[in-house]
Amino acid sequence: MSTVDVVSAHYAASDRGDLDGMLAPITASTTWTEAAGFPYAGTYTGPDAVRANVFEAIGRDWDGYTFTLAELVDGGATVVGLGSYAATHKESGRSFTARVAHVWKFDGETVTSFEQIVDSAPVVAATAG
Repeated sequence: MSTVDVVSAHYAASDRGDLDGMLAPITASTTWTEAAGFPYAGTYTGPDAVRANVFEAIGRDWDGYTFTLAELVDGGATVVGLGSYAATHKESGRSFTARVAHVWKFDGETVTSFEQIVDSAPVVAATAG
């Protein structure tokens, strides 16, 4: 499976709402970085930490949280997913749309790191009551 296939499978799992499928390429040593300024900012290592600190937290706080892929850039050992997030904050009732880039790094077919680069301002604004 190529690096692009691995990332494509992650996004397809996301579209299906399949968290286990989304986490499938994340190994115990994979680092996952959410951007500074984003509500879940930080670097998490391994699928359990990513599940708890990113995806479960998003599910707890947001309704209809989606990532829409606009372009997938194949750089071989680096794959970049460009797109947008959208959701409605459960507590404030406010919605947002934000542009985002996901940078996936590989060693062979193994994901070594993921980094989110996002316009956090609309996300944070949606959390304000």
